[in-house]
Amino acid sequence: MTDTVKRTIAEVVADRRTQLSPGRAFVEATVADGTAASVDFPVTITDTLTSSRRKPRYPCRNMLKVVDLSREPRSFYWHETLVDDPGIEGSTLRPELSSRYQRSDIPALLPTTAWARVPDRLWEDPDAYESFLNYRLIIRLATAENHTILCGPEGLLAHPEIERMTGKTRFRSTILAACDEVEQMGCTADGLVLNPVDYYRYLEEGSLMHKVEDNGVFIVRTRLVAPGTALVGDFGHGAQLFDAGRSTIRFAEPPPGVFAEPGIAVMAQIHERVVVNLPFTFYHCDL
Repeated sequence: MTDTVKRTIAEVVADRRTQLSPGRAFVEATVADGTAASVDFPVTITDTLTSSRRKPRYPCRNMLKVVDLSREPRSFYWHETLVDDPGIEGSTLRPELSSRYQRSDIPALLPTTAWARVPDRLWEDPDAYESFLNYRLIIRLATAENHTILCGPEGLLAHPEIERMTGKTRFRSTILAACDEVEQMGCTADGLVLNPVDYYRYLEEGSLMHKVEDNGVFIVRTRLVAPGTALVGDFGHGAQLFDAGRSTIRFAEPPPGVFAEPGIAVMAQIHERVVVNLPFTFYHCDL
């Protein structure tokens, strides 16, 4: 699974190299309109940049099934809740047999926004300006998107039905215990999100990260997950990211408290929302 995801990402990256970057599009708008420049994109721009890193760092959106509502309009989504009903034949061995299937309306999408102060006169060098927009503004937007998906008010870690795994388990690692629990539900733990400090601690102390990744689990490192915890789950089938399929970059006046100093500011914004189809296939683990 991990190799398949990485091959897919590589194909997308190769295709994007032939396209005009969001930063370059806004450079051209700035040349034409100055600080009145505003560009609307018919795509989600956090999904458009190529990476020049020798060591890739993947965003949370790459773990999820993304539904672009501008191209795949929907009215509803389905989700399941486990019901403790020992009267259902076979539910002891297959607990999913006692699931209650539910339908909900597609929820309102929420804005995810990032801001950056443009260094004075940077726009006089189009290549430097493009690089700044792509790799500071949009990278900040990607971080804000990770926050939306993980720890925003509607993020995965705020979902009331996702269980916390603490204490002693049949395994020395709660990460492996969570992977096992997901498979006992008939699903597959295909994703792991953890803080970099824990990722590197595991590298220092042993081979768990290599074993997990070699076993097909896609790993995302982000400081937005508290040290000493991790999110493990079936990201491929257990959740979805509903995406407006549109984005905006424009000059704007930031709200109070965004910057400590005055200056020309540019903002980028997308609209999205994560929903959980199978909450019992996720575990918020204490490591």
